[in-house]
Amino acid sequence: MSYIHTMGKTRALIHLDRFARNLEHVRSRIGANRLICMPVKADAYGHGAIPIAEAGLRGGAAFLGVSRIQEGLELRKAGITAPIVLLSLPLPEELDEMAEGSLTPFVSDKEFAQRADAAASKAGIILPVHIKIDTGMGRLGCRPEDAPELACFIASMKSLVCTGTATHLSSADSLAEADRITTQKQLRCFKSAVEGIKQAGMDPGIVHAANSGAVLLHKDAYLDMVRPGILLYGYPPSAELKDLAPVEPVMELETVLVFLKKVKKGESISYGGTWTAPEDRVIGTLPVGYGDGLPRGISGNFQVLIQGKPYPLVGRICMDHCMVDLGSGSSIKRWDTVTVFGGNEGALDAGDIASRIHTIPYEITCNINKRVQRVYIDKGRESNFS
Repeated sequence: MSYIHTMGKTRALIHLDRFARNLEHVRSRIGANRLICMPVKADAYGHGAIPIAEAGLRGGAAFLGVSRIQEGLELRKAGITAPIVLLSLPLPEELDEMAEGSLTPFVSDKEFAQRADAAASKAGIILPVHIKIDTGMGRLGCRPEDAPELACFIASMKSLVCTGTATHLSSADSLAEADRITTQKQLRCFKSAVEGIKQAGMDPGIVHAANSGAVLLHKDAYLDMVRPGILLYGYPPSAELKDLAPVEPVMELETVLVFLKKVKKGESISYGGTWTAPEDRVIGTLPVGYGDGLPRGISGNFQVLIQGKPYPLVGRICMDHCMVDLGSGSSIKRWDTVTVFGGNEGALDAGDIASRIHTIPYEITCNINKRVQRVYIDKGRESNFS
């Protein structure tokens, strides 16, 4: 991996030291002997798949998780040889690339197993696969009672080997009693299906179910391996679990003040004139907007940090800009650095944005798009991944 130092107006600072501490926190919860599958799908939740994957593997993750074939191939092209689990179902025309990249798919049915076996045979490899069991998520996976038969069918394939068995928990991030009961029901169902695989004389391989919510709330879901996602990137999977997750936001969105202007009482700002100055004000313009992934929905309902102090956004967020109310006068100067979210103490984070527009922090970090430069910070050193 090489790095080139560059500067940009708007940057996503990716704090690898914080990421490492978050990974250590998960490890401290699950113990030394369990494996960690680290999801790096969607460009590592917007943080940059390759540098995050490398950092996670250095920190002790054993598996990586992706959603798309191309995500896995990107990691292979970067020289990453660790096992990569394909968490979503690929299309038939993608199976040759899946096999050539030695990506481990979830198998939910016999038809897919046959197609995967043919692709693996064509590539001249034995392809590891994980059986996926649907215990209540209702998305992918075989029915629990069909898992032993599917395991036997996979064993009959010439070019496949079952190395794992998985399910996904739908409500593990909730403290509500009904959701806790649902999670326990799913786990009982899953464990029963795994036992059925064993009774059929098959090896279920690495058994895994726990997502971030289960890592925090359900120790009995740890099994052989866990798949924490959002926890590693610095957020609890739901706001109600914040006190249980002493993790740090890995992404910090930073920009600069590119323009300052004085506006008079009664003058309006941005599209539609939704904000009017209650008195004479200084307004700063920031070169970041919804075209970079900053949600337009937080217009007028958010604040940024400048020189350690909060200042509110005013008017509607534009595609490339947003405006901030600097008051009647201050020491703030043009080109000063602005923390949009995820910075040091006092800055709001992606969770704060999410709560104000009724979504989740995953969506906020994933949406900070490619035109925002990623700068990786590790032990005080800034680097741009290339």
